[in-house]
Amino acid sequence: MRVTAIKQLDNETLNFTWDDGLVSPLSLKRLRDTCPCAGCQGETVLLHTYAPQEQPVLPGKYDVARIQPVGMYAIQILWKDGHDTGLYPWEYLRAMCECHVPGVNDAQRNNDYKEEM
Repeated sequence: MRVTAIKQLDNETLNFTWDDGLVSPLSLKRLRDTCPCAGCQGETVLLHTYAPQEQPVLPGKYDVARIQPVGMYAIQILWKDGHDTGLYPWEYLRAMCECHVPGVNDAQRNNDYKEEM
């Protein structure tokens, strides 16, 4: 599973196209607020947990300056406020998606949902 294309739809949304045909829009606010870097999420090193520090809200916090591939497994989003340490693996981005998979119709999704209940 990998992203084959990324397109900015508007000032608030990125569209991710996956190799299985799924197209998933994700808001820039959600991407930035869930940045997986240690500075935003905290980390544990040698059994010591470091909480993330409060970050000031700077202009450009939710604006993308650039997106770079990281190997074959992730992207790095460079934000216009200068933040650039978050790596977004494909699995992380896919888990954020609440989208329809091509070829699966609404009736089937409804049946699957009822079976889960």
